Amino acid sequence: MKKFISFLIVVTALVSCKNAVKNKNTETASDKNYISISRADYANKLYGFWLGECIANWTGLVTEMDKIGNVGEPKTGNFYTRNDWGKPDQASIWGEGIPSDLSATIDFVFRNESEIWGADDDTDIEYMYQHLLYTNKSSILSAEQIRDGWLKHIKPEEENYLWVSNQKAFDLMKEGMLPPETSDPKHNPEYEMIDAQLTTEIFGLLAPARPDVALKMAYLPIRTTAQENAAWISEFYVVMHSLASTVDKSVTPKQQILSMANQARKHLPNDSYSAKMYDFVLSRYQASIPWEQARDEIYERYQVNQEDGYEITSENRYCNGCFAAGINFAASLVSLFYGEGDIIETIKIGALAGWDSDNPTSTWGGMLGFMLGKEGVEHAFGRTFSNKFNIHRTRQNFPDGGIDTFENMAQTGLTVIDRSVKEEMGGTVDLGKDVWIIPLADIKNNHSEK
Repeated sequence: MKKFISFLIVVTALVSCKNAVKNKNTETASDKNYISISRADYANKLYGFWLGECIANWTGLVTEMDKIGNVGEPKTGNFYTRNDWGKPDQASIWGEGIPSDLSATIDFVFRNESEIWGADDDTDIEYMYQHLLYTNKSSILSAEQIRDGWLKHIKPEEENYLWVSNQKAFDLMKEGMLPPETSDPKHNPEYEMIDAQLTTEIFGLLAPARPDVALKMAYLPIRTTAQENAAWISEFYVVMHSLASTVDKSVTPKQQILSMANQARKHLPNDSYSAKMYDFVLSRYQASIPWEQARDEIYERYQVNQEDGYEITSENRYCNGCFAAGINFAASLVSLFYGEGDIIETIKIGALAGWDSDNPTSTWGGMLGFMLGKEGVEHAFGRTFSNKFNIHRTRQNFPDGGIDTFENMAQTGLTVIDRSVKEEMGGTVDLGKDVWIIPLADIKNNHSEK
């Protein structure tokens, strides 16, 4: 069944890519089974990815874990609504009555050109994975390369910005265990948690127009910390990001997002709770109810009643499963659908929706930032931003004291993609024309989950 689902992903990506002939930044090559993508344009989009992700990450951190629902209490009144934007931030579950120190009000968090964006757990392991692909000169990371990278770049002290499944996998690596055993339920009871959703979307961008290759590249990194629904949800994000390079610019952003999401939905097994969550949230959006009502219904349906096979187990029962993969996936879909491709509205809704609010904001802020590119993000917000990134805020042992720039991070991404185009896609890197020629119909690289 999974091979058939993966085949459908390739086919739908092929159809989407053929439609991309109207995209001024993505032109088809003379052979209809190939696509030509400008490397220079893609570098600009990768810059937009990192910028959009940082804006969304730090904005979402203002409300992170402020509102998680309280079983037994009325579902209304416990969560933020659109009217809370610009109002005082309230304390998170671990804030001891103290609101976020990032912003006194629920609002966007920016870094000016003289400042530096700090890494956080929604950006830093993605940065690490790109760095590992670059330094190991590989398109597919081995279990040993992943383990060695984690042990080198993740701080050993207690406050090391790892969530529960990431932390458990890290502890198992220190004991000598390799992925995917580090996510095996026998060893890691936290395998259903949110962790892999934070760390692997970038693999979709490193395999433009080829979700099948993106899934192959992301397979082991995802299963470093996740299994089953948590892994499938992470792969949903990977597919979305790969498809983002081939959107049809002749249709609206809303249509682009819905098309990408419905293609990525095909990867979710129909009998999984993640697939049923997707279908439920989409149905609420299509019913034109307010996003706040859709969010409240998600809380009641999944966190309270645990329907559609979604279960809050003893391992994820802390704060009633608020760190679990499922509830945060459903919340992310609210911001995706109701944001309708508008980066500002998507981040606002994500920040107000509840639970681990910096996770969906980072995911969609990065993807929409990629689709807009650097100038598009700046135009959307009507201002310019810092281009500097400090990976050493949360991680360690990177070059130049941990200070990087979005331009350099984008160029590193291009080098990784050059290799994946040649080694994994059977494509061509034409440096004279500064383009990738990527075959779309080569399905021999289909590597579905066993």
